[in-house]
Amino acid sequence: MKVKRSERLIDITQYLMARPKTLIPLTFFSARYESAKSSISEDLAIVKRTFATRGTGILQTVPGAAGGVRYIPAVSRNFAETFLQTMAARLAEKERLLPGGYVYLSDLLGQPTVLNDIGRLIATQYVRTPVDVVMTVATKGIPIAQATASYLNVPFVIVRRDSKVTEGSTVSVNYVSGSSNRIEKMELSKRSLREGAKVLVVDDFMKGGGTVNGMRTLINEFDAELVGIAVFAEAIFSGKPMVSDYSSLLRVDDVDTDAQTIVANPGNYLEKTTFLEDLTQAVTER
Repeated sequence: MKVKRSERLIDITQYLMARPKTLIPLTFFSARYESAKSSISEDLAIVKRTFATRGTGILQTVPGAAGGVRYIPAVSRNFAETFLQTMAARLAEKERLLPGGYVYLSDLLGQPTVLNDIGRLIATQYVRTPVDVVMTVATKGIPIAQATASYLNVPFVIVRRDSKVTEGSTVSVNYVSGSSNRIEKMELSKRSLREGAKVLVVDDFMKGGGTVNGMRTLINEFDAELVGIAVFAEAIFSGKPMVSDYSSLLRVDDVDTDAQTIVANPGNYLEKTTFLEDLTQAVTER
């Protein structure tokens, strides 16, 4: 049974957005809706125009017999700036201040809409970078890794500090915690990461960079390749940081436990990211 255009548009949009960066042949949609390829091409033109207008992402069409269409997730610079300013204001709420100068993040990282936007922002930065897997360390980095991996359409792996019998044999490394200068251990199942895999590391919070540096060492043990580091928030560190090449969505510039104040601002993400406006042109020119 042939499907009406209005129904096709809804289903095409849902299908593509559920499979980011996956090339779908036009013949698939033609058979799915029992419609001519010319009609499908018109449908895709409507979706492409709407995506561009609404800042949803990019619909890339690939010509030729082996071609098709793929959804590339991306956000506009305006969307990113607005989101980061909003998050910085929420991060600066004095109720977030914990004993020892720590900042409470769990409520933000527990909200699906916030996590969804975090995943979109990080995916935008790495959408043109070959990424095979997203890596994080248990536990608070897990939702960020899942959100990012979903938009990049790749698996994610979880590094743990304590071994689990369900993980099977593991590879472990010792690392120095950047903030406390203690020797700690992290490990990953041998089955989680293949040799030569391109790895994007994400985490919720970074201070001295010891944990992220530990994951970099672990990646080297697997003979895999680190292609990027992204964190939700970083804190100003008085010592020598162990990681220099990274991006942060937010930056905690000052924590005053006496005055009960937190100063938070957008991190270096905006400087390091190519946004929807420029990505659209780059994809079109390919």
